Formats: sequence, structure tokens, C-alpha cells
Amino acid sequence: MSAWEKLRRALSHAFAVPAHSAPLTAEDRALLEHIAQRLAQRRLEAPAILFLESVGPLNFIGSQVLHGLRPFLELVCDATELERLAVLLERRDSLEQLTALLSHRA
Repeated sequence: MSAWEKLRRALSHAFAVPAHSAPLTAEDRALLEHIAQRLAQRRLEAPAILFLESVGPLNFIGSQVLHGLRPFLELVCDATELERLAVLLERRDSLEQLTALLSHRA
């Protein structure tokens, strides 16, 4: 096997994000429902759905941005909810669940 093939094989899954097979917990669902409720109170269901559908593939990057901005966001948000949201956004199915909740409320 050539050096190029070894390198290619080693890096083939370097940026892969594992799919979570476990369903969302009750706490995760409650957090998503809380977010959907807050958006519905402000009548932002349609813009939120449009935004979530357009940035869907980037949810993992968004979760990493939340981890990075956490010290600043803790000034205006609850730290535990912010951390739970960042961890929840690492899952691929979380945005689908939030979009479904927003669609139901709209």
C-alpha cells in the first residue's frame, strides 16, 4: 500500500460526525419545546423554520460556535440551558425535531 493510500485511508473519516442512535431524552424534548414556545410567542415560526432549513447541515458548526461564545452568552442566557442546547445541536436530528415543533405551533 502506498503512502498516499495510507494517508487517504487515515483521513477518510476525519471530519465525520457520528449519528446518534439513542432517542432524545425528556429533558432534550422539553428544551426544544421551550425554544419553540419562545419563538411562537414572538410569532417567528416561519422565519425560524426557513432559517433552520437553510442552515441544517451546519448545525454541528453552530454547536461549536455556542461552545466558543459561551462565556459571553452566559451574561444574557442561562448557562445550563446554553450548554444543553450546544450539546443538543451536535445531534443531526435535533433541528428536525425543532422544525417539526415549530410547524406544529404555526
